[in-house]
Amino acid sequence: MGEIGLDYSRDSTVETPVGAMVDPAGNGEPGHFGYELFLRHRWFLLRGALAGVIVFAVVALLIPSRYESVAQLMPPDQSNSAAGMLLGAAAERAQSLVGLPADLLGAKTSSALFTKILTSQTAEDGLIRRFDLRRVYRVRYWESARKKLEANTSISEDRKSGVITIRVRDRDRDRAKAICQAYVDELNLLSARLSTSSARREREFLEQRLAVLKQELDTSTNNLGQFSSKNTTVDIPSQSKAMVEAAAALQGHLVAAESELEGLKQIYTGQNVRILSQERRIAELRRNLRLLTGQDSKGPGDSDAPYPSIRKLPLLGVTYSDLLRRTKINEAVFEALTKQYELAKVQEAKDIPSVRLLDAPSYPEKHVFPPRLLIITLGGCLGLVLAGVWVVWTAIRPEDSSKQLMLETYSTFRDDIVQAIRRRRAARETSS
Repeated sequence: MGEIGLDYSRDSTVETPVGAMVDPAGNGEPGHFGYELFLRHRWFLLRGALAGVIVFAVVALLIPSRYESVAQLMPPDQSNSAAGMLLGAAAERAQSLVGLPADLLGAKTSSALFTKILTSQTAEDGLIRRFDLRRVYRVRYWESARKKLEANTSISEDRKSGVITIRVRDRDRDRAKAICQAYVDELNLLSARLSTSSARREREFLEQRLAVLKQELDTSTNNLGQFSSKNTTVDIPSQSKAMVEAAAALQGHLVAAESELEGLKQIYTGQNVRILSQERRIAELRRNLRLLTGQDSKGPGDSDAPYPSIRKLPLLGVTYSDLLRRTKINEAVFEALTKQYELAKVQEAKDIPSVRLLDAPSYPEKHVFPPRLLIITLGGCLGLVLAGVWVVWTAIRPEDSSKQLMLETYSTFRDDIVQAIRRRRAARETSS
């Protein structure tokens, strides 16, 4: 500003203009509100700026440092279905032609789903529990810990590329990196747990069906084994064929022995050794044939019978065939469902969106907060400004009306604050 040129020595009745300053030399002449005033007090201004730098440097050093770890995730593979591919292509074409975002057309991306999972309460509670963040943040409630975690975390999605960026800040650089990695782990865990694909539903159904079928197969196999052990049956068709052949062979031997006995009776007397031996042989053959055909009193349940008789085989064959059929059916169904179950697990693994790291969580080497150099610079500027204001304030004449008004306003405001404090203290003493 220019120089104020009023001369007070010529006419003492002329009032001092508003904003006029006292001459620093003290000769009663108005000073200069401009460069010369600040130049004369340059050392004072420098001391004010230096004081601001020192004070703010101490404050900047007292503020705890915060470190930031950054991780980037590749966008997950989109669905391979024809409808999904057509919808995605239509959304991309509309976005390129008219500039509309794909969200307005209903094309939901897996990146947006991943972002929502990362910011969900389930994921945050898992991180709070894993790192004991309530103790770290010095809060009592889970909600307060979630707010602190959200304030220290930034999760963003690039609309064009779909890349998800995770930024985590913490006072401990190692913990910042660990929390950033834990976000990726929680995303993997929750995406697998919350998958609702058709392959997952098929796999869950097959699991339940296989569990029931396994019990049925064990029961049928156990029943077949107990039946076979009780009735000495291994394979009824083969066993029946073998017993019929054995019975025919015994019948043939019996006929031949009886014919031979008749020939011996014509030659020898009834007390001859050969005749007695042949009669004992024929008796043994008949006994074995009766046991084999079931005509003897000793049945298949007798301890002396090593096998069931031919007469009992048809009845045992019905039960045996039924048990064997159930066992074979259960085995065939169990084998088929087991193959489908393995295929469903493979398909489910394909359908689950996989989390692929583009950039692993970085190790923060430098702090990102506070910006100490900026704080110190602002402190120096603020000290310089306050020093300049003080120089201008002291240079204005005491009798200046604007200065007196400001002093009166300050005094009134200070008195009001003091009275309010006194009234509050008196109210407290009265209530107590």
